[in-house]
Amino acid sequence: MATTPEHDARVAKIVFASIYPHYLNKVEKKGRTKEELHQVIEWLTGFDEKKLQELIDEKATIETFFEKATLHPNAHLIKGVICGYRIEEIDTPLTKQARYMDKLIEELARGKKMEKILRTA
Repeated sequence: MATTPEHDARVAKIVFASIYPHYLNKVEKKGRTKEELHQVIEWLTGFDEKKLQELIDEKATIETFFEKATLHPNAHLIKGVICGYRIEEIDTPLTKQARYMDKLIEELARGKKMEKILRTA
């Protein structure tokens, strides 16, 4: 699925520190923890809590965030619809990576078991 260049540019320029509190609020409202949120983000990106805080403090954009990330080899197993887009059909790598994270956090908030969220082949 083709996203528009404008959409991709908007996603790239989002500051991770601006969306992180929304992620945290979303999962905590549903009874999940900050530690679980960090576990999901670390699985996807390889960022431990210290590195995650550095990226928040430096106000890294989504583009910079994912440039520095080492995406999990099973990230391609994340499928489904998020924000109106079918993840596996998104052509732009950065937009796809951002939607991977959105999908994982949505699954965490919905109460999915951690073993299912952290995909294995």
